[in-house]
Amino acid sequence: MTQDGTDRILHAINSVILGKQQPVKLALACIIARGHLLIEDLPGVGKTTLAHTLATTLGLRFQRVQFTSDMLPADILGVSIYDPEKHQFSFHRGPIFTQLLLADEINRASPRTQSALLEAMEEQQVTIEGESFSLEDPFFVIATQNPLHQIGTFPLPESQLDRFLMRIQLGYPDHQAERALLMGEDRRQMLKQLDAQITPLKLLELQQIASKVLLSDALVDYVQALLAYTRQSGQFYNGLSPRAGLGLIQAARAWAMINGRDFVIPEDVQALFPGIVQHRLQAREHLPSTDWVNDILQQVAIP
Repeated sequence: MTQDGTDRILHAINSVILGKQQPVKLALACIIARGHLLIEDLPGVGKTTLAHTLATTLGLRFQRVQFTSDMLPADILGVSIYDPEKHQFSFHRGPIFTQLLLADEINRASPRTQSALLEAMEEQQVTIEGESFSLEDPFFVIATQNPLHQIGTFPLPESQLDRFLMRIQLGYPDHQAERALLMGEDRRQMLKQLDAQITPLKLLELQQIASKVLLSDALVDYVQALLAYTRQSGQFYNGLSPRAGLGLIQAARAWAMINGRDFVIPEDVQALFPGIVQHRLQAREHLPSTDWVNDILQQVAIP
């Protein structure tokens, strides 16, 4: 249950999300690498549908929270309510107590509410009124985000962005995929008919297998060289953190496994690099992120 299993998962997702094979593959690699996923794009291109489809095909219990400007942290984490019969407070768990939490339009909520996810995403637990509650394993956050130029959005703070292993974009479908979408069955109906391809236990096994994919010393040197370039080149306000380097290695291992290899090659790192760094780096010059990402990969030699 390695490449055959991941191929089956990808086939199921791509039957619903048309013409987006590369973003779908990146999203699956992010989950197998035990990372949280940020999907940023315009409304109506399938961000929420992709999150629903991932949850269904991976057999994960799923909660969706629509983020709004008046939402409070308790709306996500839960709240203690006084029980007059028992003369005590009892904790009512919020939607974060699930296996996959979809934070829909996360940047429509205030930074205070966004910060409610920080501990859960980093430590897989939440602390409420001094008491810690463990979250399930596996646990993932998939957040969708509208472009910042849209009305009613708040920028995600750097600490929040850094906890997302990967950010992907879907974009508009090509002509053929869009025609199939317009002429085909409603995606919501297709989701209802979609079966889980694996169980959460099998997903944990895939994560274990991916974590053991061979990574040579030369590949570690390459990752370190990429990190060092972002810190020393002067192109960026801040360089990549060690967390970003760890995430890049974990994702590259997952990518290699999905592609049927038990070892990482430089092309795996390069394939994952844009999705892992674009939301973490801020260039001093106002250039498209694709320009400076390509520049980093060209400037840093493969050992």
